[in-house]
Amino acid sequence: MARVLVLNASYEPLSVVTTRRAVVLVLNEKASVVVGKDEVWASESELVEVPSVVRLNRFVKVPYRRAAPVTRRAVFGRDGHRCQYCGAPAESLDHILPRSRGGDHTWENVVACCRPCNISKGDRLPTEAGLRLNTTPGPPRGYAWIYASTGYQVDPAWHPYLEVA
Repeated sequence: MARVLVLNASYEPLSVVTTRRAVVLVLNEKASVVVGKDEVWASESELVEVPSVVRLNRFVKVPYRRAAPVTRRAVFGRDGHRCQYCGAPAESLDHILPRSRGGDHTWENVVACCRPCNISKGDRLPTEAGLRLNTTPGPPRGYAWIYASTGYQVDPAWHPYLEVA
């Protein structure tokens, strides 16, 4: 299902929601459409422009900075769906320090990996398996959590509202 970027009243990105949720926000007058798509949803009594970006009508105070959870989709998004050892298309996740050796499931320890590299690495460190990481893994910075949570499938209409991270 398509996603919609939700902005605070101050135009700061807050979250990404489904199109259905965004339309409900607009219909309940809790948000207004900033950027629409070339699509309209119709009910018996009214037509609603399908949004790509909505802005909340009231400011919402956010007490903390959102941290993106370490999920398969987020790691693949961060790593561009490429193996971090050889650059081939990624098919799985790899823990740099294997979990069997005390490694955690954190942004710094998880990378996207192709099946051959993952099998050859096994339960070893990359150096022990003769592999080298192409980049140093870490958590997404700034508004990159949006890119990570959507797997880098970002509507071009969102770019003016997102910082390049």
